[in-house]
Parts: sequence; structure tokens; C-alpha cells
Amino acid sequence: MNKPFLVMGAGAWGTALALHVARTGAQVHLWARSTSTLPSGAMPRLPDFPLSASVQVTSTLADTAYEAVLVAIPTQSLSSIMPLLPTGIPAILCCKGIERQSLAFPLDILARERPDVPGAVLSGPNFAHEIAAGLPAAAVIAAPQIALARHLTDTLATPLFRLYASQDCTGVQLGGAAKNVIAVAAGICIGAGLGENARAALITRGLAEITRLACALGGQAATLAGLAGLGDLLLTCTGNQSRNYRMGLALGSGASTTEALASLPGVAEGVTTADALVTLAAQAGVEAPITQCIAAFLEGRLTLSHAQAQLLSRPLKEEYESTP
Repeated sequence: MNKPFLVMGAGAWGTALALHVARTGAQVHLWARSTSTLPSGAMPRLPDFPLSASVQVTSTLADTAYEAVLVAIPTQSLSSIMPLLPTGIPAILCCKGIERQSLAFPLDILARERPDVPGAVLSGPNFAHEIAAGLPAAAVIAAPQIALARHLTDTLATPLFRLYASQDCTGVQLGGAAKNVIAVAAGICIGAGLGENARAALITRGLAEITRLACALGGQAATLAGLAGLGDLLLTCTGNQSRNYRMGLALGSGASTTEALASLPGVAEGVTTADALVTLAAQAGVEAPITQCIAAFLEGRLTLSHAQAQLLSRPLKEEYESTP
């Protein structure tokens, strides 16, 4: 009998992942702080998608030999559940962001808190509702050991959810974190009526900014041109299901940071990630003008008109200059 999978976190993303894993034919234990479900048998954050019979919702963690654990907990809360991870079982971290105080990526948190647990990270252009519905999608699983990444992609891929293996953990994690900040900026562009041209230019230059930083931190430019970089960036900067994009829309329409956050159904990781990225860029000696402007704008240190002027008045240069 095949081993079951454990999914930790029963929000929209964790529930969607549990539904996907069940489609591989595996049994799934979906860990939630509260085990209550809707009358339809669906979880509250995805009310339109009843759980299949192979998904068991639980608030306790039994001593079970799992195939792997998929962790769908926001990055800022990740360390709090580290003691609950089963020893020696691969943990696939399915969150995006940077721990604010330590500047640690998800895999860094795992290595710090649970060095006895093999780690991988899942990232890509994926909205929870579409994964739950079984619509076509693709993503990347990166791990320090490429053999582990390949094993997990082989195990979890389906004909409608294509998975690619990678060993570039830095590029994959940075792409997943930084795209949220650029998505806030893209939403501001549209919310403020600056136009589609401005958004397209911002996305493109945002990708260049992310790629520079990734390479400075040891990542690969090719990764940022792939699913965990460009793919995720495009989706998050244009899709109305993106919380970070919707956050930017509200900000561009005149809402304060507090008001915009209150209007969202979940966490907008770009808000907590912007400052961390500014610090990482400064430590690496990399210019990150878009991220710097968004961080200052979110903190009330910069108005929209000043941010626009600051970005558009930068010295002109060749598009692909080797220097920042």
C-alpha cells in the first residue's frame, strides 16, 4: 500500500493542493487548526470544491509514515509549525516570501529549525481555485538535491499539473517572493489609471530587477525566465485572483495600506516582503528601484506622484547593460 501524503494548512492553497494530491491516487491527510467543513464537505476557504473521499481532514498529527509533507503555511508563520513536522520525511514548502526579521527564505527556515527534515520548495504561476478545479497548470519543485526534486515531481505530477525539477532553490524562492512586490506595483499602475503600457513596462523592468538580485545571491538567470520567475510574475501582476495585485489596485485608487489590507480575504505577502528585499538588495550591492519605491510607498514615506517621478527620472541607459 502506498504511503499517504500530509498537507499542512487548510486555507485555499493547502486545500487546493490536497485536492490535487488526491488526483494522483494517493490518500491525503489535510491538517487544519479547525476540522470544521461546510455542509457540502468543502473547506471554508474553497466552498465550491467538495473534498474527495481520499482526503481526511484532521487537527492532530498521528505517527504516520508519510510519503511527503506539503506545507502551505504563510512564510511569516512558518517557524511556528516547524516542531510539528515528522522527522526524516521530505517537506515541500509551498509558501512564498521572506521571513521579515531574519531575511530567511522558506528553505532557510527549515534548515535552521529542522535540519533533520529534507526540504524542497514548490513555486509557479498557480491560483488555488484553478488547481482545485483541475485546470491545466505547471510549477517547479526545487531542492538542494536534484534527485529529491525529480522524485517529488515524478510522484506529484499529473497530466493536467506538469511539474519541473530544479536545483536552483535561490532563484525559485526569490522569484516567488519578489513577484508579490512587483504585483503590488502593477496593481497601483492600473488602480491609479496609469495605463496598460505602464504596467507592461513595470513588469518587464521588475523582472530585470529580480533577475539581477537572484544572480547576485547565487541564483540562475534562466530560472527567472521560467515558471517560478516570469510565469509567476505575469500571473500575479495581471490576474484578479492575485491578492497582491488587488492590494495594489486599492492603493492606486486612494486606499491607505491599512484599508487595502483589510479589504483582502487573505495575506498579501508583498507587504511584508518589500522591506526584506530592499535590505537583501542593499547587502548584495544591487539596485532595486521598484522594490525601494513600493516599500517606501507602503510605509507612507513616498507619495504615488513622487514614486512615479523617481522611477521615470532615472538616468537612461542600454537595456541590457551588465552593470545594475
